Amino acid sequence: MLGGKKVTVVFVLGGPGSGKGTQCANIVEHFGFTHLSAGDLLRAEIKSGSENGTMIENMIKEGKIVPSEVTIKLLQEAMIKSENDKFLIDGFPRNEENRAAFENVTKISPAFVLFFDCSEEEMERRLLGRNQGRVDDNIETIKKRFKTFVDSSLPVIDYYTSKDKVKKIDAAKPIAEVFEDVKIIFAPYAPKVNYWLHLFFCTSIS
Repeated sequence: MLGGKKVTVVFVLGGPGSGKGTQCANIVEHFGFTHLSAGDLLRAEIKSGSENGTMIENMIKEGKIVPSEVTIKLLQEAMIKSENDKFLIDGFPRNEENRAAFENVTKISPAFVLFFDCSEEEMERRLLGRNQGRVDDNIETIKKRFKTFVDSSLPVIDYYTSKDKVKKIDAAKPIAEVFEDVKIIFAPYAPKVNYWLHLFFCTSIS
């Protein structure tokens, strides 16, 4: 329960360039989830000019990691404010400490973790090819981001694997094929009318 409502939370994890953002947009469109990005919420808080935002900005400038509690509070507020009860939380938890703090503070355990599994070679190729002018899309920074992901996020995936809560997707395939795999996982969350229509058409065709 959160703010008086029962919520479904799915953590979305994957290395930089694994295609998480693209697939999250597809899940929102087809399955009615609300997409929450921890990074976006922190950036929005900084932009708001609040005291909290100034503290976050100073920490980031000093190269410090924003405390889990701060990020969790922003995620909690966004979920309570939302009219929805199904959430994709993207890029969080980044490490084991994040994970433990999220479950302790919110008392919410994710329904499952959607893990976009992709080789470093493929992610590197995508990041270098996307030409978005992002300062972190150069080879040295990319290598550092990969290392951070492996060191910090893989223990989170291992933890939820031990709880049988990880749904792994082969993210090296083309976008449309990846989404076909995603659709199978999210079928139970489809709007009911779509689910029955889907069932009807599948049985009619076969």
